[in-house]
Amino acid sequence: MRNPIPRPGVYELYWKFAAERQKAFEARVSGAPWPWTHDPILQEFKFCNVFRAADRVSQYMIRDVAYKQDDSTPQDRLFQIVAFRTFSNIRTWNSVTTKLERSPRLQDLADGSFERALSETRAENGGLYTGAFILCATDAYGQSLKHLNHVSLFQHMFLMESLADRLLAAASLESIYLMLHEFPLMGDFMSYQTAIDLNYSEPINFSENDFTQPGPGAVRGIKKVFLDLNGLSPREAIMWMVDHQEAEFDRLGYEFNGLWGRRLHAIDAQGLFCETDKYCREAVPELLSARSRIKARFSASTEPLEFFFPPKWGINPHLSKDEHVVDVTRQPQLVSV
Repeated sequence: MRNPIPRPGVYELYWKFAAERQKAFEARVSGAPWPWTHDPILQEFKFCNVFRAADRVSQYMIRDVAYKQDDSTPQDRLFQIVAFRTFSNIRTWNSVTTKLERSPRLQDLADGSFERALSETRAENGGLYTGAFILCATDAYGQSLKHLNHVSLFQHMFLMESLADRLLAAASLESIYLMLHEFPLMGDFMSYQTAIDLNYSEPINFSENDFTQPGPGAVRGIKKVFLDLNGLSPREAIMWMVDHQEAEFDRLGYEFNGLWGRRLHAIDAQGLFCETDKYCREAVPELLSARSRIKARFSASTEPLEFFFPPKWGINPHLSKDEHVVDVTRQPQLVSV
């Protein structure tokens, strides 16, 4: 593979950000007092974790959706994961499961119970969605309300096209992505993020390095980090970072221990380009792009964060008791919430 041409002084920030952001995460997990970093940009602004699976919403999805201990079938589980990621809202999911008195099943999608629970939640709470992802146009199925179009999407996917069975028979992570991408409302980035969530689950198990799909923020970051990709595609540039991570951390003198020993995978390297784009808005403001400032500042969390990763990764046995549950109620926190 050819080597992309780095932008001097900015390329290094990608690796510096990864090392410093992960050190802040590790300090918080260890119970150290805030601030967990001497980097003033990381102290002031909110950035996602280096590892996507460690962020709060992903943690909830893994623990309370993908690996919830109940009698859901594998097909039900895949529906639950797709539905949760669409809203990416813990409050919405908790409300829906409370109203149904269990996690939603495909039967609830078929008989209207899931739709009623969503509509009741919307009436009580207002919004159902977070701003985590930019979703496609809301009227693809002719409904006037966004959530009703998404219910129609789920019915199309799982009841009419038997998507769950197709996903269970998938041969690769890319094929998971392509199956999702066939449907209205499922754009490039949303299909990729959902494919990664499905891949956390027990029924689906591919390497996260098999396939990647850069989002808009990652593309902006790639343009800042490199002067020229030297013929590589953005996907190949992401994989170049994955392949060279140990050598680059070592060459630049940045300590990086991974996620309890787990190295960066393509989804993480992709996300790091997005976060580096944000970081550069403060660190290198003269490097202009479509966005010039970081909107979100960190705020104190009111709930402890319980860590749980896909068991197939082998991380959970390495977590100490204190690292399973981290109390962040008395300290500002740097993770995405």
